[in-house]
Amino acid sequence: MLVDEKFLDDVHAEPGCIACHGGQPGVVNKEQAHDGMLPKASAKPQQSCGTCHVGIVEQAHDSTHRLQSGYLDVLEHRGADFTMPETVKAYTTHCTKCHADCGDCHISRPSALDGGLIAGHQVKRVASVFVTCGGCHSARIGDEYKGVHEGIPADVHWEKAGMPCTQCHTIEEFHEGTHGTRYDGAPSPDCVDCHAEDVAVGGDILQHTIHTSTVQCQVCHSAGEYKSCSNCHTGRDDSGIPYTTTDPSEMTFKIGANPLKSDDRPWDYVLVRHVPANPELFDFYGENLLPEFDNLPTWKYTTPHNMQRITPQNESCNSCHGQTDLFLTESDVAADELEANREVIVPRVPPTRPEQRQ
Repeated sequence: MLVDEKFLDDVHAEPGCIACHGGQPGVVNKEQAHDGMLPKASAKPQQSCGTCHVGIVEQAHDSTHRLQSGYLDVLEHRGADFTMPETVKAYTTHCTKCHADCGDCHISRPSALDGGLIAGHQVKRVASVFVTCGGCHSARIGDEYKGVHEGIPADVHWEKAGMPCTQCHTIEEFHEGTHGTRYDGAPSPDCVDCHAEDVAVGGDILQHTIHTSTVQCQVCHSAGEYKSCSNCHTGRDDSGIPYTTTDPSEMTFKIGANPLKSDDRPWDYVLVRHVPANPELFDFYGENLLPEFDNLPTWKYTTPHNMQRITPQNESCNSCHGQTDLFLTESDVAADELEANREVIVPRVPPTRPEQRQ
């Protein structure tokens, strides 16, 4: 049954179905009873969850997870005009599938996994991270973290300690009412939150003293390749069902120039991966809907979740220095994407260290 017996003993059962889902009380006709019903109660969180969880719902109402403001910001930077009905239709048909309301995390699987109750309608305060978080952040985050990719070890935080996502990414962060992308502002969580002594300048590890201010931690400590995707296209099939297609993903490891350099992110070198966007992303819905596509790179700043203490690129100085294949150079970038990626292409690969030349 859809409603597990355990739910009937839960405090959330006390208000009754109509309190959260709407509908008409006191009638026996099915159509009348279902008039005004919300199959997904948290589609209107203030009406359902917000009657009890006022503060949390007010905060989460404008959260990045709910509004998908990162998508909006990126599309607008690429020239998307949301006063155009074609752009709105393309966005709402495809991008909002990852939009998350309360129920996507606390009752059902995310919409990106086509929904479905996790445990008979039981409401969970702490969601199942690998069903919930992994539902949206699977192939490019969850699989990396758990070591699913052949030949690439799991992240040491999972491998050695079994740390769930929520160990670093707090509940407050999920509900946070922020706008923009996840890389706006200071890194959060940040490696130095736990490893401040390890990366201290003048500390026990000379390489940290040399590189802490110039190289993102993941450049040296990402354990191997991670997924990059390309050439996303959207549309509807002959039956009218929306689809999204991309080229087959590739396993890459590329060190790029830092496109987000700031006091909070001072590094010269960061890891980058290819995103599936392209100028024709929304062409099914209208012509030239992303007229300023080249305003943002297609190779973008990233933070892989496959960290290890010892990695192929930090075994020695020259495991990284002079290794042109590790760095994003013009030869790695498609000709029609060169202008978009100028700021992340490394102009000069750090040379081989003299003391280790053969």
